[in-house]
Amino acid sequence: MVKEPTVDRNVCIGCGTCVALCPAVFQLGDDGKSKVVNGKAVGEDEIQQAIDSCPVQCISWKK
Repeated sequence: MVKEPTVDRNVCIGCGTCVALCPAVFQLGDDGKSKVVNGKAVGEDEIQQAIDSCPVQCISWKK
């Protein structure tokens, strides 16, 4: 089963690290916070790097 990332937009501070690491997966919305636009655009390892790099830990895998 393919995992998909999710962003807790209530916690996101809009730093853009995830967008820099995985621009095909994450984008900053009009509110300046990250959102998933295509959770299957890159491999899980690349997404995990974005998860691990988030300073407020607002990105996780959907359960």
